[in-house]
Amino acid sequence: MSARILVAEDDEKQSRLIRIYLEREGNAVQVVADGRAALDRARSSKPDLIVLDVMLPLVDGLDVCRILRTESDVPILLLTARTTEEDMLLGLDLGADDYLTKPYSPRELTARVRALLRRSGKSGGAPESAVLRVGEMELDTARFEVRVAGQPVTLTAKEFSILEALAREPGRVFTRRQIIERVFGYDRDVLERTVDAHVMNLRRKLEADPARPRLLETVYGRGYRLADAVDSARP
Repeated sequence: MSARILVAEDDEKQSRLIRIYLEREGNAVQVVADGRAALDRARSSKPDLIVLDVMLPLVDGLDVCRILRTESDVPILLLTARTTEEDMLLGLDLGADDYLTKPYSPRELTARVRALLRRSGKSGGAPESAVLRVGEMELDTARFEVRVAGQPVTLTAKEFSILEALAREPGRVFTRRQIIERVFGYDRDVLERTVDAHVMNLRRKLEADPARPRLLETVYGRGYRLADAVDSARP
């Protein structure tokens, strides 16, 4: 089963190359060349994943990401020529699931797309059916759904994957590097602060008081763990 992928890239040569490689993977690919068209097409066609260049005309790619994240949990892979740590973390903070800095290998792009689709359950494969429960939190890996005290919580694909890794072994402390290895799945240079940014977003969504987390705990000098006995994470 193919995935529906929207590519927003104003460089015609780059967009053509991305289309060729993604279509070789069996995906159905649409291409737009500006941020306004990206918003319109994302809303009308409901893609399974969006490859989004940061430097787009009309509407900046970061603004597109921010707007779409308020409307949808569609996985978003940012393409950026900005290589500073602050720029990368800004994209993640706005809700992007992953980023790729230019120049990049088309093979790495397709690998990251495959990983995002697989973790979002939209790759055509049948995900393992399991509901993980920790206190009042339920994480359904087949439906890509999370509930806390019966209330649904919307997560990005990366946030879901980090939460799933921790929920499979509640109480165990994971270092940032261990989380990177489990969630990102292939050899790459991922900043450990990238994990911190995702954890911060998870706490905002899951905890009653993100400044005093009771579910997703920090173990100073080690990493993070999911508390194995929590009565309630948020009202």
